[in-house]
Amino acid sequence: MSGVTREQQRATDAYARVTAAPQGLRADYKPRVHGLGASVLRDGLAAALTFLEREQDEKEEKPLETNAAMLLLHDLSVVLVKARLPGLPSKLTGDTLPGAVRGLGLEEYMLATREMLRLVVWFRRAVQATFKEAPDA
Repeated sequence: MSGVTREQQRATDAYARVTAAPQGLRADYKPRVHGLGASVLRDGLAAALTFLEREQDEKEEKPLETNAAMLLLHDLSVVLVKARLPGLPSKLTGDTLPGAVRGLGLEEYMLATREMLRLVVWFRRAVQATFKEAPDA
């Protein structure tokens, strides 16, 4: 027994992903993280991920490090794989996460939604704690 709770693991994973975000993307990454929880509650998990997926598709093919929506989807997929949720494949990527969620059955979808809401709390805390505000001019 490792002695690490699931909540501690979520926090550790979220902080690791957020602190690894490139400086140039943080201004775009932050509002996506802050809006994700409300989007999941208002529209549902599949719609919230589809919104990020659509933002990803609007950009021409660019590397992960140049698109905040792609980076957030990637970060969420990495952390969700560790949660080992039923119905989700063990090899998720930012590209496959929205489709995998849309293919879940009702009970698996509800579990994934609850897990995502728990993760979003830690992603928000990590962004608030690690992204420094630009000084006022």
